[in-house]
Amino acid sequence: MKKLLLTITLFTSVIGFAQHGLDKEVSDIEAKVIEWRRDFHQNPELSNREFKTAEKIAAHLKSLGMDVQTGIAHTGVVGILKGDKPGKVLALRADIDGLPVPERGDLPFKSVAKGEFRGEEVPVMHACGHDTHIAILMGVAEIMSKNKNKIKGTIKFIFQPAEEGAPPGEEGGAKLMVKEGVLKNPDVDAIFGLHIGSAQPVGTIGYKSGGAMAAVNSFEINVKGKQTHGSMPWGGIDPIMASVKIIDGLQTLISREMPLTEEGIVLSIGKITSGVRSNIIPESAQIIGTLRTLDEGMQADIHKRMKEMVPAIAKAYRAEATIDIDEGYPITFNDPDLTAQMLPSLEEAAGKEHVINMKAITGAEDFSFFQKEIPGLYFFLGGKSPGKSEAFPHHTPDFFIDESGMILGVKAFIQLSLDYLNE
Repeated sequence: MKKLLLTITLFTSVIGFAQHGLDKEVSDIEAKVIEWRRDFHQNPELSNREFKTAEKIAAHLKSLGMDVQTGIAHTGVVGILKGDKPGKVLALRADIDGLPVPERGDLPFKSVAKGEFRGEEVPVMHACGHDTHIAILMGVAEIMSKNKNKIKGTIKFIFQPAEEGAPPGEEGGAKLMVKEGVLKNPDVDAIFGLHIGSAQPVGTIGYKSGGAMAAVNSFEINVKGKQTHGSMPWGGIDPIMASVKIIDGLQTLISREMPLTEEGIVLSIGKITSGVRSNIIPESAQIIGTLRTLDEGMQADIHKRMKEMVPAIAKAYRAEATIDIDEGYPITFNDPDLTAQMLPSLEEAAGKEHVINMKAITGAEDFSFFQKEIPGLYFFLGGKSPGKSEAFPHHTPDFFIDESGMILGVKAFIQLSLDYLNE
């Protein structure tokens, strides 16, 4: 009987979207959402440099009569909307930064923007869909601000900078927002976020209870050898050879020491730098890579083994090596109770047949810093055109999103918000 009562409670806590009386408002705002998205797409800005983006967001929220806070974590914007009745506090989050990627497509609103990254001028593109996230949340903010009578409690609209990582030497992103108190005053009870996907069909929502996205750690290895002429390798200590063996050894940590049947783990080398010409064995080498883990125990184990293995392998080849592993992002962990509670809301928004229970992915998200503090649910929104055979990956010049998928994001956020606050 107890289980039956729980089932009834979850079922009856969801009010059909049409019953909320917002179908027309959602339909009417689609053109605006697309227009906003195109403007942000054409004018992207890099992490911690989203000045004009923040100005546009703040102006929109102020026009809706919200209490607006700016300058949080450098360029973050928060709008606070109080419903007509007291209740819980819910946060909705969108990330706002672009990437140092050139856009290769021929969209009429193609980005030709430039920015500065690591001291160099670079092209800038919304190559991960953050422009759609901003526009979706702005649409939600507009509709909800006109329907405060339907809200029992408060909604915080969090527009977060630097999800892709702050520039070297700077703080930023969700971690800094939390540090500066974005989840306080008023204290947030739960948070929802979404990510659009270029390979996920339009009209679908994906979710996973528990670990949904991997923790990420970047690491840097510096190998010191002894320079010599390329014709006399015995006269020096070759840091390139030591680096090759280190890279090989790191991969055996994955294949021979990690319990891969429990959770996935990925270690990839993204850059190796050494030497200046063919006939000089150089003095040093640098290796840079990324580690993705979905289990905190496995993460701790491989960190320990990497720190043991790297200097030991270098020593075997008469070189020296140090390794630094950054703090990175935690696992994006969807609170199981909150996920179970809100699943009927996602199904109401998209249709039960269009909601997919996904496997974990090895991409990472700093939304995880919010989830370390309060229960959170992060879900995935389809952005792949119907019938399209090829989908270009995120963070690439050909990345493409079908704008017809965005309105479901608006609808899902509204359904989740009303159901959570008014349950």
